[in-house]
Amino acid sequence: MAQLITSVDQLNASSINDLPSMPLPTKVLMVRPLHYSVDYVINPHMADQVGRVNTTEAQREWMLVRSLFDRIGINVRIIEDQEGLPDMVFCANQSLPYLDKKGQRHVFMSIMHADQRKREVPYFEQWYRQNGYEIHYLDEDKIDDFEGCGDAIWHTGRRLLWGGHGYRSSMEAYQTISDTFDVPVITLELVDETFYHLDTCFCVLDDHTALIYPGAFTEQGLELIHAVFEQVIEAPENEAGELFACNACCADGRNVIIQQGCTDVNKGLRDAGFSVHEVSTSEFLKSGGSVFCMKMLLW
Repeated sequence: MAQLITSVDQLNASSINDLPSMPLPTKVLMVRPLHYSVDYVINPHMADQVGRVNTTEAQREWMLVRSLFDRIGINVRIIEDQEGLPDMVFCANQSLPYLDKKGQRHVFMSIMHADQRKREVPYFEQWYRQNGYEIHYLDEDKIDDFEGCGDAIWHTGRRLLWGGHGYRSSMEAYQTISDTFDVPVITLELVDETFYHLDTCFCVLDDHTALIYPGAFTEQGLELIHAVFEQVIEAPENEAGELFACNACCADGRNVIIQQGCTDVNKGLRDAGFSVHEVSTSEFLKSGGSVFCMKMLLW
């Protein structure tokens, strides 16, 4: 069912519930942060942070995130980072993987918005090619940008994609993705540059639950989110903007890995029955990323 859904008027709740299931990812891809630093400013969080990363602490934090994925039973695959590509560690952005109904693995490669990050994509394409994925590309003559799972987020257990646009990804990308993968895409416009990717303000926790920061969306977008999810946990502005609460990751629909200190959000998660695993990503927050940005979910 290829379709772009931009408003509640187009949404058939029963058809969403009847969408084919998709297996939960069992792996994550991570990039070792040996060359991670803040060398330039391409989002509001990087302002005043150039040259201020503690690289030793960043590597320690990365190892702790990796160990939490191991602990909850998610297999971690590693790509080595490259000199001169300090944001390569944020490996949610360079691609959009997918598992089709026959079990074949596919991936769309990204068109990075910032020139500083464009050279990251070929390293991921090489990895996908070596691991048996069918590679797909967007038409760069028609589509300005698309930053992978930073803006395109799979609905837990369903063949349904949520697509953010407005800052780093073009709306036009989702028509190609919907047609190629034969899946509906619910599009959400982002309206606050602090929340420049969908993964900074929207986290799918399970089939029925999402964590969001409401101020990042239009009223139309909020209507779509509330129409699909039975339970919506709202992050306060300080936890969403300063601690990247919505950049959490819930790979298995039960265990949430999240930046430490998100007091209100963590209470809401626990009250909803999720297990919360707090970790410091303070060095990565300086570049505008946290747990979700630091990994790519795979099948």
